[in-house]
Amino acid sequence: MENIYKILWSDEALKNLKTIINYLETNWSEKELKQFAKLLDKRLILIKGNPYMFPKINHPNDIRKSVLSKQTTIFYKIVNHTIRLVALFDNRQNSESLKDKLL
Repeated sequence: MENIYKILWSDEALKNLKTIINYLETNWSEKELKQFAKLLDKRLILIKGNPYMFPKINHPNDIRKSVLSKQTTIFYKIVNHTIRLVALFDNRQNSESLKDKLL
């Protein structure tokens, strides 16, 4: 059976991804950048295959979170058969800045 879910990136999530990639390119090697890309790809496949696997956060918009690494958490919500990536959050940031991204 073919998976019926598709992934849609929000503008915020794309902006977050670009920031992470720029940081890795500036401060780490090509190897770490490839490792991050592979880790992200595997996690998105997992989310797409079973979007209800990860817990909802205490938020009115039914947002779920998946900790990708100790530095990064993926926030997403499920709308019909679409997984909308809301944000890729740098866990080292102040969590107050996350509230605006999840609205």
